[in-house]
Amino acid sequence: MKSKNKKTSSPKNVRRDNALDFFAEAGLLKRVKRSGWWVAGIKDPESVADHCFRCAVIGFYIAHEEGADPYRVLAMTLFNDIHEARINDLHKMGHYYIDFKDAEKRVFKDQVATLPPKVRDALTDIRGDYDTQLTHEALIARDADILECLVQAREYEDSGHPVAEKFLQRAPGFLKTRTAKQLWKGLRRWDPAAWWQNVVKFER
Repeated sequence: MKSKNKKTSSPKNVRRDNALDFFAEAGLLKRVKRSGWWVAGIKDPESVADHCFRCAVIGFYIAHEEGADPYRVLAMTLFNDIHEARINDLHKMGHYYIDFKDAEKRVFKDQVATLPPKVRDALTDIRGDYDTQLTHEALIARDADILECLVQAREYEDSGHPVAEKFLQRAPGFLKTRTAKQLWKGLRRWDPAAWWQNVVKFER
């Protein structure tokens, strides 16, 4: 006989717990490192969360310049690497030997499966759009991803990691949008420290 005092979780409570689990999983990306930079000799590279944040900033900017939906681009850039919370970040050499794309899709499907239908469907739609690269927003989100890597490479090069310059030689050829290509041209002669030197005024 079941106890009358036993409380059962309501569907709302279950969904809330699932959402909190999802938030915690997303937080793990703050500790997952971008492994490609190890090849360039960088022992403690930025995290996946660091990368996604600046991707979102860049994507928001490019979307406005390109006349696209900036908020859809934001969503794509923020959730693009969410699967890495479960399977880690794998550099391009690893991708050459392992079919990571299939694993990414399976992980993402599992990650959103227990979320409320509206949230799950919205994230699935965004992810599908990004993966197929058929819309302007998807192209912009991917350009933001590449451009963030290029900005980071330039910063690493400037801070004494010359091997990072090799990333600057190969990635630009994959940029698709006019704005991203223009930003890349500026990046080649850009001083990563200029912004704060222009803000901070030293006086005697």
